[in-house]
Amino acid sequence: MAKIDFHIISAFPQITQSYFADSIIKRAQAGKKIVIKAHNLRDFTTDKHRSVDDTPYGGGVGMVLKVEPIYKAWKSIRKKKNSRTILLSASGQKLTQSRVKELAQVSQIILIAGHYEGVDARVKNFIDEEISIGDYVLTGGELGAAVIIDAVTRLIPGVLGKYESTADESHSRPGVLEYPHYTRPEVFKPDRKTEWKVPKILLGGHHAEIKKWRDDHR
Repeated sequence: MAKIDFHIISAFPQITQSYFADSIIKRAQAGKKIVIKAHNLRDFTTDKHRSVDDTPYGGGVGMVLKVEPIYKAWKSIRKKKNSRTILLSASGQKLTQSRVKELAQVSQIILIAGHYEGVDARVKNFIDEEISIGDYVLTGGELGAAVIIDAVTRLIPGVLGKYESTADESHSRPGVLEYPHYTRPEVFKPDRKTEWKVPKILLGGHHAEIKKWRDDHR
């Protein structure tokens, strides 16, 4: 049975927990398709203040996450051969659906969530790759970690239910987006003068014509 262990290394491990406690991700955990563990970076510190960050050498604004606690956390987690360690970083490779499909073949994914001004660059000595979820900057990498977990989880066999499928959705083929969807009511009237109707071709039951319409509207 396919199963992936996800590990998030973070100074704020509770940030994403509410997201993982509902919907498909919750079901995937209950069905033992995935395991998600958030590791508090402060548990791997040695000073009495449990410091995970410090000022950058050379000066500059902000604080930098220290390499030592990150390495200790990573060392305690990485147990499987088929494992990938990913640093969430604005300078990383852009996340794509093709990369998500590759990650869905991995047994263990360790996600390092940066914060503040980033992480000590020596982290690059033991990670496998850096990934960015877009050309913008967030306050931390926790949301990026959640995005990767969500995207990968839904590709694990048995995670999506009967009415959910990845076969025909956006990006299932590079550059191809999904067609528009409609459901009841057939006619929606937002006000007395306006009617928004479902395209007639979708109401006729002619499967070949419906398929052509959907292909034309991707």
